[in-house]
Amino acid sequence: MTDPWTTIMEWPELRLERLDDAGVARILLNRPDKRNCWNRPMCQAFLESLEIVRADQELKVCITKGAGSVFSSGLDLTFLREVSNGPLLDWDRPNLTIQIAEAVRQFPRIMIAQVHGYCLGGALGIMNCHDLVYTADDCQLGMPEILRGSFGQLVTSTLLHGGLPVKKVAHIALIGRNLTGKEADDLGIVSQSVPAAELETFTVGIAREVASRHLAPLQHHKITVQLGRDLGVSQAIQVDQLVGARLRRAMDPLDNVETYLKSQKGGPNAGYKRPDVE
Repeated sequence: MTDPWTTIMEWPELRLERLDDAGVARILLNRPDKRNCWNRPMCQAFLESLEIVRADQELKVCITKGAGSVFSSGLDLTFLREVSNGPLLDWDRPNLTIQIAEAVRQFPRIMIAQVHGYCLGGALGIMNCHDLVYTADDCQLGMPEILRGSFGQLVTSTLLHGGLPVKKVAHIALIGRNLTGKEADDLGIVSQSVPAAELETFTVGIAREVASRHLAPLQHHKITVQLGRDLGVSQAIQVDQLVGARLRRAMDPLDNVETYLKSQKGGPNAGYKRPDVE
């Protein structure tokens, strides 16, 4: 049975959809003839689509997917030349791709990247900023930057801060060979790799499951991850305490705890749903 996706808004380079019965949105990179490489209109449409999702509290999860045979082959070289050769930016004015990376990291919804085909260069950096990443076993992830004369802006930093050892980052960047989705899973770069034929069903199933949770804990989990990852352990624990206080202003974590405990008798039950979840 096909999932009932409805178009919310469409741009020439991108489409924003929603799964009507699940609280899930999907951003479709829609330049299949250009292998979904990022240009200025796509970047701007992506940022606009996030604002549309932000305004709808029913949408708790957002999937990023590529149309056609690939997720994204990276940055459009014409756009890359425009960014590289344009006027010198102030240090506090990041370029569009950096804006997208930071927007995805900080966005108050759970962001899932669904990756098939190729995910290269700057697209890999953007992928790394998603909260969850599911790939096809046979997809290709890579850093072609050094081969063409660059160094891997955004990709290097996001791989390092994602916990990949320095020697592994250097190997991926300097050798220039792609990783399969399965290899990326083994290295811990992605959340899970699955057979290509199962990727769509698997990813949407995870999105549905996450979206069945209360929005407040999802948002506060993301706050602690995005703040805590850049801190020492003691500071991260302090952030946890502060975020816990913030969560209690949004909801009561212990409300309905009796129904939760009852649902878990006999073993873990991940299908439990709080009565106050809309």
